[in-house]
Amino acid sequence: MKMKLFQTICRQLRSSKGFSVESAALVAFSTSSYSCGRKKKVNPYEEVDQEKYSNLVQSVLSSRGVAHTPGSVEEDALLCGPVSKHKPPKQGEDPRVPQNWFPIFNPERSDKPNASDPSVPLKIPLQRNVIPSVTRVLQQTMTKQQVFWLERWKQRMILELGEDGFKEYNSNIFLQGKRFHEALESILSPQETLKERDENLLKSGYIESVQHILKDVSGVRALESAVQHETLNYIGLLDCVAEYQGKLCVIDWKTSEKPKPFIQSTFDNPLQVVAYMGAMNHDTNYSFQVQCGLIVVAYKDGSPAHPHFMDAELCSQYWAKWLLRLEEYTEKKKNQNIQKPE
Repeated sequence: MKMKLFQTICRQLRSSKGFSVESAALVAFSTSSYSCGRKKKVNPYEEVDQEKYSNLVQSVLSSRGVAHTPGSVEEDALLCGPVSKHKPPKQGEDPRVPQNWFPIFNPERSDKPNASDPSVPLKIPLQRNVIPSVTRVLQQTMTKQQVFWLERWKQRMILELGEDGFKEYNSNIFLQGKRFHEALESILSPQETLKERDENLLKSGYIESVQHILKDVSGVRALESAVQHETLNYIGLLDCVAEYQGKLCVIDWKTSEKPKPFIQSTFDNPLQVVAYMGAMNHDTNYSFQVQCGLIVVAYKDGSPAHPHFMDAELCSQYWAKWLLRLEEYTEKKKNQNIQKPE
């Protein structure tokens, strides 16, 4: 009975237009559009080059569940700049070149110590005058996007802490940084004995954070010492000049509330380091020169600090960027003077 019913259905399907059932279909048959001779509809997703976009799909899927809070997005944009929607320049292309080139290294000086070098680290006081400082140049030449994110962060902090609370927050950050530098100067200065050092300064989390870095620091040449570039007309106060793992460096000590494992996360700090380096290499107060830099980011909780070493080649790249910022500052000041009424 069941077999007769099945054969009847098959005869009806044969007579239907667009359907084809073979004799072998007595075992099984399909009414799909493919097996029944109808034209298959093309799915637009199937036309996508799967191999070409496999990495993109994988990266999107792997990022599920990792959400940025508004605060972290703003801070990342502040540190590293906004995401660019334009194609990155090709390797070797430099869209801007400094108009007034000046070398970062001094061919008349050596980075090797000599007998005339002082045994006590140099500590030249900073002379406050009309010459712009490195910090001022960098602050005055931030991009509009950087200024926007900085102001937005400031407004968010004021909203959370209030005006007085935000001022107190800034004062505490400044005081922590000052004490951190004083402690490092005390540790690295051979003039001071352990008894003379302030033990309270040495117990901070920041000092604990840099312990593994200090083990590789030796041969201190300068501490909290002023530099001046007479040709390019700027001044600065560097933190330290010493050997790190056997290489003489300008060392910049920084503190941070969030991890900065990559040099790109240190914002304009590399420009600050090379600006000090270029000035020191041509400052008559110094008889030696430095060809490497080191940025050390310390953390309050005592977690290991991140060292960012800059060799001579990387320093040269950042030096070109510093020269551009310096030219931008000079041009901006020139335009401001022209607009001033007599």
